[in-house]
Amino acid sequence: MSAVAVGLDVGTTGVKALAVAADGAVVASAESHYGLSQPRPGWSEQAPEDWWSGSQEAVAALGDHEVAGIGLSGQMHGLVALDAQERVLRPAILWNDQRTAAECAEIERRVGLERLIELTGNRALTGFTAPKLLWLRTHEPEIYARIRHILLPKDYVRLRLCGERAFDVADASGTLLFDVAERRFSSAVLDALELPSDWMPRSLESPEISGRTAAGVPVAAGAGDCAAAALGVGVERPGPVSLVLGTSGVVFAALPGYRPEPQARVHVFCHAVPGAWHAMGVMLSAAGSLQWARDTFAPGVPFEQLMAEAGAAPAGAGGILFLPYLTGERTPHADPDARAALVGLSASHTRGDIMRAVLEGVAFGLADSFDLLRALGVEATVARASGGGARSDLWLRICASVLGIPVCRMSVDEGSAFGAALLGGVAGGLFANVDEAVEACVRVRDQIDPEPAWIELYAERRERFRALYPALKEVLG
Repeated sequence: MSAVAVGLDVGTTGVKALAVAADGAVVASAESHYGLSQPRPGWSEQAPEDWWSGSQEAVAALGDHEVAGIGLSGQMHGLVALDAQERVLRPAILWNDQRTAAECAEIERRVGLERLIELTGNRALTGFTAPKLLWLRTHEPEIYARIRHILLPKDYVRLRLCGERAFDVADASGTLLFDVAERRFSSAVLDALELPSDWMPRSLESPEISGRTAAGVPVAAGAGDCAAAALGVGVERPGPVSLVLGTSGVVFAALPGYRPEPQARVHVFCHAVPGAWHAMGVMLSAAGSLQWARDTFAPGVPFEQLMAEAGAAPAGAGGILFLPYLTGERTPHADPDARAALVGLSASHTRGDIMRAVLEGVAFGLADSFDLLRALGVEATVARASGGGARSDLWLRICASVLGIPVCRMSVDEGSAFGAALLGGVAGGLFANVDEAVEACVRVRDQIDPEPAWIELYAERRERFRALYPALKEVLG
């Protein structure tokens, strides 16, 4: 039996497990799902025990394999608070929880916005881990007083898997407590926020061995989901960019060095490659916008039919523009109150025109992130697409025409779990390093080029798109 690497991705809706051979072939795949608790509007929590039981179930469903190593990835930013005996004190507060606006303002006041961006590569956002700790200190002081350790979601699974408390530098970058340039926790930020440094676990580079299971299998430190997913499409070094068309949209690029964006409109984190960094822009509603449009204008109609209608509509959607800020926005506008709009509708427009406008509006939003990455020194000549939206040739051709570069699909599109498996393979000795793992396992399936006739039109339409947000902000407040 040939040895495999196992990747575990601890997501928001469930755990995904993959067994991957040394040539990149997916030998087995399994998922286990769990629920999400929303005890108040804007709150989002989960029980860490559900992650562990889900991980056990998913790994068991892979079947019997000789496992060389295990890699972990997962949802970022979630706060797992533990007591001195490493017992969970309360449900984890997740990345999409919105309760900490006041604490974000407090962090930027205490540290200073410019200094915070310099150290952490980011400004304070409600999703990050640090404001959650400040919220607990104010609103649940009895819980806060019992904290002795904190972990991130996938790192709780590590604790149960091999008894070790550790972060990887890529995931730790999203805590807002990490000195991203120096790849260590920031004493300056911890001191300013009056948070004990001994609550923080050791931090490791992503392919490093963090511990071993009871059976002796090495467990890689792993990475947050976005960095792991980027490895899975071969964005481990400067060159191609990763274009994710999931519920949210991500444009991700490896950087030539640490360089925060001056206004922190894109996130700059440590990459899952030792000694490397990445930047990413995040839009909150990408394929989520298409789902909303289907549910609103064509409930029950198959997506295939709607995409055919969008393909029959003219480029430019007959003058309709769609602003895709259905749930607020992160890049380039860090504005949870941003709102979406369909602009330019007339009685002559069809459902296909509206669907086309949605596809184009998401592409314009992704291009905003792409421009910010270029300003940081990213010189991409190709994008590598993943996520549910990447199944559409039309949408990828629109994206290619808006970005002005070809868009490729990969032979394996298994998201973060695939990248986690590559890290597990390095830890387990299947590969010498991350670069070798990517070279052995990641391959392009096909390429979609820009449509020459659309390029100039989309450049003009995008200028109009960019004028919509400030205009609506002035009207809506």
